[in-house]
Formats: sequence, C-alpha cells, structure tokens
Amino acid sequence: MSIHVALNHVTRYRYGRSVVLSPQLVRLRPAPHCRTRVLSYSMRVTPEEHFVNWQQDPQSNYVARVFVPERVREFRVEVDLVAEMAVYNPFDFFLEPDAEHVPFAYASWQRRELLPFLEPEAMTPGLARYVDTLGRPRGRTTDFLVELNRRLSADIGYLIRMEPGVQTPDETLTRGSGSCRDTSWLLVQILRHMGFAARFVSGYLIQLKADVPAREGPSGVAADFTDLHAWCEVYLPGAGWIGFDPTSGLLAGEGHLPLACTPDASSAAPVTGGVEPCEVEFEHAMQVTRVHESPRVTLPYSEAQWEALLRAGDAVDARLVAADVRLTMGGEPTFVSESGRDADEWNTEAIGPSKRQRALDLHRRLRASFGPGGLLHVGQGKWYPGEQLPRWALSCFWRADGVPMWHDDTLMADEQRPAGHSAAEAERFIRTLAAHLGVGDTHVQAGYEDTWYYLWRER
Repeated sequence: MSIHVALNHVTRYRYGRSVVLSPQLVRLRPAPHCRTRVLSYSMRVTPEEHFVNWQQDPQSNYVARVFVPERVREFRVEVDLVAEMAVYNPFDFFLEPDAEHVPFAYASWQRRELLPFLEPEAMTPGLARYVDTLGRPRGRTTDFLVELNRRLSADIGYLIRMEPGVQTPDETLTRGSGSCRDTSWLLVQILRHMGFAARFVSGYLIQLKADVPAREGPSGVAADFTDLHAWCEVYLPGAGWIGFDPTSGLLAGEGHLPLACTPDASSAAPVTGGVEPCEVEFEHAMQVTRVHESPRVTLPYSEAQWEALLRAGDAVDARLVAADVRLTMGGEPTFVSESGRDADEWNTEAIGPSKRQRALDLHRRLRASFGPGGLLHVGQGKWYPGEQLPRWALSCFWRADGVPMWHDDTLMADEQRPAGHSAAEAERFIRTLAAHLGVGDTHVQAGYEDTWYYLWRER
C-alpha cells in the first residue's frame, strides 16, 4: 500500500556578467540512511560543458563536485527523483537497556566517534534561561525527547526567512520565531548541552493531501506539497540516528528525505561554492506529482474507476426495473471506535466496557439521519455457539410515508442517566404491555441470574 511520487527541484543562479565559478558542491541526493525508498534519481547541470564527480563527505552524505571550466552567466541544477511513500512507524526502534531512561552516558568508544556531535556552542544567557525552564532530563528517553520536540514547536513560531545562514539560538529565542533551519539548530544546541549527540539535517519534505479529513486535529496540507526543509537527528544507543522535526513537533517520517546530515548547519547547505563578485538572481522551484497509487482503505478506487462502477450499477438497476425484479438487500458494516481501537471489545470480544454505549449513540444518530420519528427497539439478535446469551440487536423502524411512529423522545430511556427503576417497575410495565397486546399473564416470566453458574466460574 504505497504511493509513488515524482519530485522535481530546479535551482538557478543568473549572474549580471560572465563569471568564473569555483567548484560547486551540490548536496541534493538523498543520504544513504534515507528510510524512504528512492526508486530513481537524476541530476542535470547547466551549462552543458561541466564535469561532475560524485563523492561522500566525512559524514557519508552524497556530494556532487561540479567543475565548470568556462565563464558562465547561468548555473542551473535540476533534480528529478521518484520516491515510494510507504508509511513507516518512526517509533519502530529499541534502545539499549542503559539508554532507556535519561540521563544516560554514551560508551567511551561512542563518545570518541560522536565527538563532533557532542560539542555545543558556548552557552549564552538566553539559551541558559530557556534550558533552565526545561528542567533536568529525566524519565523515559523517548518520552523526554518527544516532549522537548513538542515544546520547541509550541514556543518557536514558524516563518519563511529568505536571508542566508542560520540564526543563533539567542536570536531565535529572543524573536520567538524562525525558519525550520533556525529551530532545528536551536534544538541541536539544546540537546548537546544536555549531553545528547545531535546533528543538523537538510532534506526534502514531501507532504501529501489526506484522502479523508481528520476526525480530530488538523487534516494536513490542502494539496500535495514539497520543499527543502531542516530538522535534527539524535543518536540513541540501540536505535541509531532518530529524526525529530521541531517545526511540526513530530518525529521524521516517510515524508522526510535527508540530503545532508552534518555537525554544523553551514556544511549542510544544498549548494555551496565561490563566484566572482557580481549581481546574482536566485530562483528556486519545486513540485511533486503522484505517478502511481495503490488501492487503499481510504481511497480504494480512482475517480475513473468509481464512475465506471456507478455506471455499471445504474445499468443493472435499469435491467432489474425493466424485468420487474424486486430485491431487498441487507448490509452488515463493522464499526470500530476511534479511541481504544486496540481493546479486545473492538477485536475479539462480543461486548466490552464501552461497546454497548457506542452502539446506542450510533443507533440514535442513524435514526436522526434515516428515520426521524422512527421506533427504536433494543432486543436480542444472533446467538453464537459457546456464548451464554444472544447478542444485542438494536433496530430502528420507520414508515416509508414519513408518518412518525414515535412522538415523544423523552420517553426513551438513556442508559447514561439511570432513572432508578427496580424490578417492580419492570414487572408492572411488562404486565401492562401484555394486557394491551392481549397476551395472558402466564406468558410473563421472571428471569434470574444463574447463581450456581457464577459460583462455578469463580471457584
């Protein structure tokens, strides 16, 4: 169940005169540890006369070293890639027992290898005050990092900042806002001051429009979207590098494609290199297009397939009407609660703490939608082998002509608000009902709990 998307990224520099370029370093190829599968990749450089040498920097990031021998008035890089957007669980990792709670210490060999990612910049007054508000790291490691990431997302407002470079942590905290790279660099510094190995990540962010709106919380982007983005990765013993996006407050997922992961933000820039002094016009364009979609629960058919199904259904209906065939069809959809969907009552058990109440709520809502004025009936339905009693059957009956069968909704009991009736009221009601229906009292029988059965169960 995945979606294949094509990403196109064009970076163009236009110079006011013919200039000489020093070798340009281009970091626009997904890094080796990118968890999102890249099905194809290509990079085209203008001018046509150039030399490209692919290499890996000290952090194993892919870097294209582009040498242009002649003077040029334009330098252009176009990247095309196809990615498989298969959802994965960002929490699918294990920690070493010694690292499951903070604070923890890296092993001596890990500290030697992680040294560039452990060295923070000098502590400044503004950063010190903010770190003090966070308190000392404690509790489960994953919970602490998730909360820190969420806290930064709430405290620092996001803005699009076109100026080059990265703000200092003090600048970001003083302004209370910053670009994605500013907030990510702030998180890197906070983590390092707390003893975590952290690195800066520059990459592509791909966000796809959801098939259906979210029932709770934001639904995400209104249209498919992609852009250059920045986030942070933390090295956790047993798990490796785990991505945290302080702009959204979420962990990095399948939409985060890392391009360069470095100890310093400046060495993760997409394109770096020297040029003679001149006027420069910079252009940047990105787009993402879906090229393949597998059928899935939220979107089982394409629009064309759905229209074809509707036409086939209309044709079948027309033939049935022409032949005077009259059918009654029943459906049996299965409903699962949004909250607590992993509980036994929504998977293997016939009843549970909340299933009956959820069913009664749905019962009333369906009546309001399909049969206003209908009669609600709570009775017994299917009786499965091995179960003590038949299952509940909630029914709603209404007239096709719209005439109400039930007029006063206040007479329908609400199980959430017990009226305090006893067995005596129940007996009086059933005998009165029997009399109105013309059924003799001999058919009214009392039911009792099977005491001996429960004593046997509890022995």
